[in-house]
Amino acid sequence: MRIESDRDLHGMKRIGAICGETLKLMLDRAEAGMSTRDLDDIGRDFLTKMGALSAPIQAYEFPGYTCISLNDEAAHGIPRKDRLIKPGDLLNVDVSAVLEGYWGDTGATIIVPPARPELVKLCETTRRALELCVEMARPGQRANAIGRAVEKFARRRGYRTLRELGGHGVGRHIHEAPSIPNFYNKRNKDVLEDGMALTLEPFLNAGRGRIKTGEDGWTLRTVDGSLSAQYEHTVIINGERPILVTEVEGGYV
Repeated sequence: MRIESDRDLHGMKRIGAICGETLKLMLDRAEAGMSTRDLDDIGRDFLTKMGALSAPIQAYEFPGYTCISLNDEAAHGIPRKDRLIKPGDLLNVDVSAVLEGYWGDTGATIIVPPARPELVKLCETTRRALELCVEMARPGQRANAIGRAVEKFARRRGYRTLRELGGHGVGRHIHEAPSIPNFYNKRNKDVLEDGMALTLEPFLNAGRGRIKTGEDGWTLRTVDGSLSAQYEHTVIINGERPILVTEVEGGYV
C-alpha cells in the first residue's frame, strides 16, 4: 500500500497502535502454566474492544485470533487449550488485525523465566536485526540490500535467517508487494519509495535455518528442532527514517 491521504495515514496509525497494544498486553500477561489459547483469548478480547478484526481469521480462516509459537515453532502456531506455556519457553506472538479497511502487523519474542543466556543472545540479536532494517528503510533503498545486511549480521553472530519468512507490503491487505527478504535475493528488484507501508520482520535461527509445515497444516517448525526469534514492525517509508506505526510505549519491539 502507498499512503495517499491523511485518511490513509490516520488509518494505518490507528490499526498499528491497536496491534501494538494488543501485542504488549498479551506479552505482559503471558506466564508459565497458562495455555496458548488462554493467551489468544486476551488478544481476542482486546481486539474486539477496539473494534478491530483478526487479520489471520479474515484473510485465511486461521484457527486463532493471533499466532502463538513456542520453541521449535518458528511461526503460525495455532493457539490451543492443551498447549501449555512452561518455564524457560521461547514464546513468539504475532498480532495482525484490520480496522476500517486498514491492516497492521507486529510481533515479538520473549523468554518465559528463567532465561537461559543462549536465548537472551538470540532475542537480543534478532531485535538488533530489526533495528538494522529500520535504519535502512528509506526511499531508494533496494529490498534485497536490506536482506543482504540482515543475513550478514545474523551469520556474524552465529545464526541463520529463515528464508521462507520475511517482510512484506501491508495496508490494503495483510500480505502485499513488495517482499522484504531476510537474505540477499538477486532476483528481487524492488526499491522502497516514500509512502510505502510494509512490514520489517527478521527471523533468526540457531540451527540450519530450515522450516517445515506441521501436521496441523499451519504451524511452521524448524526441521532440526532449533529455536528462532522474530521481531516485527509495520512501518511507513518516510524520508530518512520510517514511521513505526506499531510502536507503543513500553512495548516489546
